[in-house]
Amino acid sequence: MIAANLPALQVVLPLIAAPLCLLLRREWAAWTLATAVSWMCLAIAVLLLDQALHVGPIRYFMGGWAPPWGIEYRIDALNGFVLLLLCAIAAVTLPYARRSVLEEIGRERAYLFYTVLLLCFTGLLGITATGDAFNLFVFLEISSLSSYILISMGRDRRALTASYQYLIMGTIGGTFVLIGVGYLYAATGTLNMLDLADRLAAISDSRTVRTGYAFILVGLSLKLALFPLHLWLPNAYTYAPSAVTVFLAATSTKVAVYAMLRFAFTVFDVSHAFGDIGLSRILLLLAAAGIVFASITAIVQSDVKRSFAYSSVAQVGYMILGIGLLNLPGLTGGIAHLFNHALAKGAIFMALGCIALRLRSVQLQDMAGIGWQMPWTMGALVIGGLSLIGVPLTAGFISKWYLLLGALEQEQWLLALLILGGSLLAVIYVWRVIEAAYLQPAPARQAPVQEAPLGMLVPTWLLALANLYFGVHTEVTVGVASQAARLLLGAAS
Repeated sequence: MIAANLPALQVVLPLIAAPLCLLLRREWAAWTLATAVSWMCLAIAVLLLDQALHVGPIRYFMGGWAPPWGIEYRIDALNGFVLLLLCAIAAVTLPYARRSVLEEIGRERAYLFYTVLLLCFTGLLGITATGDAFNLFVFLEISSLSSYILISMGRDRRALTASYQYLIMGTIGGTFVLIGVGYLYAATGTLNMLDLADRLAAISDSRTVRTGYAFILVGLSLKLALFPLHLWLPNAYTYAPSAVTVFLAATSTKVAVYAMLRFAFTVFDVSHAFGDIGLSRILLLLAAAGIVFASITAIVQSDVKRSFAYSSVAQVGYMILGIGLLNLPGLTGGIAHLFNHALAKGAIFMALGCIALRLRSVQLQDMAGIGWQMPWTMGALVIGGLSLIGVPLTAGFISKWYLLLGALEQEQWLLALLILGGSLLAVIYVWRVIEAAYLQPAPARQAPVQEAPLGMLVPTWLLALANLYFGVHTEVTVGVASQAARLLLGAAS
């Protein structure tokens, strides 16, 4: 009985736990509940992905109402993979967050933090699991509203401005998605994604359908921070509490990329979604611009957290590049990079959170000599940075290799050079941090800097080691990403 309801439990568990954290009010109780729920969700995600890979897509009808009248949750290789990523990041972030939250937010507001984080987690899981277009919008708003609150909890007053900026742009993006879904419903009379796909095939030339698709694409592009619609992201990541930056950087934009994949390949026919409007060329152009300009901007930042925030915009460009290539190796690389970048950036932002705890700063000049005083923290940051660059034997290398194969298969020589050039730009902004930490003398401080607490180091190193493990053992990343890519290309053909 429980096994049959796992798709619903995946979303319902954190949804129920969120108000319970509010009622508990005590910091330790709220943290314990949130952490336990995140690990239960991880166990469910593993079971769902295993079933989706070996048995086939899982269909779950909410309340027993079959679509199109009822809401369907549908788990296949693609969203099972994303669910696994979301739950793994949450399960690692919550143990890490306790000390960081006490320092940056305070014990008296900690229970509110865990309440809102669970709501954000619920929204992201719902977006990923649902097979209903309007339900996706509802969960998109739940995750967005929660994100605005989480970002505003930063101790720097500029967190409020960053949150407000994200609120404005996020609301525009959400409104565009809602308008697009409304147009599709007006044209088809259904909201179920599979049902939409069947009905849209006959009316793909409709002006209403084209308009709806355009609204959805622009709205999701805002949410995933596709260049030049990325302006909300650098401030949000820079001024949010450390645990919030870790969670959002590793999950939020990835879920938006998934939503774009779902609409572009599952809901719409590929000839309409890409061919008629030249979407492939547009995505490739924007992705290339994002990789170049965001990487260059990352190089000139003095705030290390802000530098890696701009890096996230560049890395989103790699994911969109995989979508725009429209072939199996390219799409495999894009989906794999969605997973691998979460591991790399999660480890980096966790390490920066450890440094912020001890130094009260992540300015480049303040990190001089920190590599010798916080060797474990900086070791994890270096591994995450190497994966971000795409050094062999790291997870980041695998996904960039498949993107390179996808570009070469289409004889897109400039894109192949861009992938390599983007990695060289990443070398520069990662090296600036390594140089300051290891090669510059430490400034005179009143007391030597202590290593980060074990409760923060262990989760940080779990993600750092994951970058090495999945750089060698690619069965989960490339294997599942390849199966998901075949599923999408098969659905689109």
